[in-house]
Amino acid sequence: MSAELLRLSRIRLVSADPEALAGFFTGALGFARAPTIRPVSGETVVPLCLGAQAVDLVGFDQPGRPYPDDVPGWSPLFQHIALVVSDMGGAHARLAACPGWRPISTAGPERLPVASGGVSAFKFRDPEGHPLEFLSFPPGGTPEAWRRTGPDPCLGIDHSAISVADEAASLAFYEGLGFSVASRSINTGPEQAHLDGVPDPRVAVTGLRPPGAPTPHLELLCYAGAFSRAGLACGDHDVAATVLVFSGAECAPRTVRDPDGHRLRLA
Repeated sequence: MSAELLRLSRIRLVSADPEALAGFFTGALGFARAPTIRPVSGETVVPLCLGAQAVDLVGFDQPGRPYPDDVPGWSPLFQHIALVVSDMGGAHARLAACPGWRPISTAGPERLPVASGGVSAFKFRDPEGHPLEFLSFPPGGTPEAWRRTGPDPCLGIDHSAISVADEAASLAFYEGLGFSVASRSINTGPEQAHLDGVPDPRVAVTGLRPPGAPTPHLELLCYAGAFSRAGLACGDHDVAATVLVFSGAECAPRTVRDPDGHRLRLA
């Protein structure tokens, strides 16, 4: 594998109805879509993009299970996509006008303390249950990649965040693929509780930079607590089976899993 080129090129979301879900992503979140394709037998893909970042909505002729109801933020099944917004109020108002989605955050957009990055954020689920997040940076704290505006309040995908049970094991796995630690924080307090819908959270957040490009990047979320993580296996056709597709690997395309079962496709 060529670590110098490895970058997150697209995110595959399994969907029970890609055409219907595409309508939500375009209408509520500002994504643009390309024509539907059937790259292999039994698979239907609706390609979407937001700025320079890509999401594929993937349906199967033999569908799997729907997304489990109310998967908590500490569960390894929980994997969200963070969308950078230039106008949190405008993005939230447009979302609120669209049917089918459900909030995760309990009190609307939440401003986190400076120790937790000082960002404003709002977490929610799309009509099929995939977790998503609106993310707005504080004045003077916007990364260079997002120092721009556009006609739409949603600018692009900043990162995908995955919940992990063992931070050290996950970090070792991703460092083995060439990722490096870009940031660390411990997020606690009422603001984090409102954002996550998790009582009294203490979350170790580790930002990982892919070796090929800073954005989109990956975040590891490790919640402290005696949580039961049994029975959380996910089949490849299940709606919760999100796949992060990384390009630049000098090997035959293959899918691997990290220590918590999150899927990565190296191509």
